Order: sequence, then C-alpha cells, then structure tokens
Amino acid sequence: MAVIHVNKDNFNEFKTSDRTVLLDFYADWCGPCRMVAPIVDQIAEENPQYLVGKVNVDLEPELAQSFGVMTIPTLAVMKKGEVVARSTGAKPKQVILGMLEG
Repeated sequence: MAVIHVNKDNFNEFKTSDRTVLLDFYADWCGPCRMVAPIVDQIAEENPQYLVGKVNVDLEPELAQSFGVMTIPTLAVMKKGEVVARSTGAKPKQVILGMLEG
C-alpha cells in the first residue's frame, strides 16, 4: 500500500484505524527527512498490514504541534489512536520495523 499524505482533513482515518499506524513528520528542505523517506515508502509497500502516512510539518503545523514534534524527522507509531512509540532523526529500516512490531 502506498504512503498517504496526512492532513487535518484525513487525519481521523489514521487516528481511528484498527491497523498499526506509522506517521513520518517531515519537511521538504530537511536532509535527514529525505534519507528516511525512501525507507518509509518501502515499509509501506512491503507491509500492507500497516497504515503509513507522511505529515509535512510546513503544511500541517497544527498536526505537528499536537504530536509535540520539535525535531524532524519524527516517526510516531500509533495503535488504537494512541502513540506507542516515537523516535527522532534518521533511523535504519530495521529500527523502524522494530518500532512497528513492538
């Protein structure tokens, strides 16, 4: 499944999902974000059991603020609408998968 660009209009789909959710908070100008982006895309394609979304912090500052995002990239894993894991900075694929599986 492809990555979905998350905004305030479709965020409820992520918050109420029965699937485990991975949210990637990023900005187009952020170097480390560009390093993580293809990994997040790959995880989305290879793992249809997860709902994967990207939040552009420049376009959706309210969403970023509601998650307390101070540094990007920030990855947040949600289950049943609650954040259960979170990390900042570029991470390798195995670390991100570990967050999702944990």
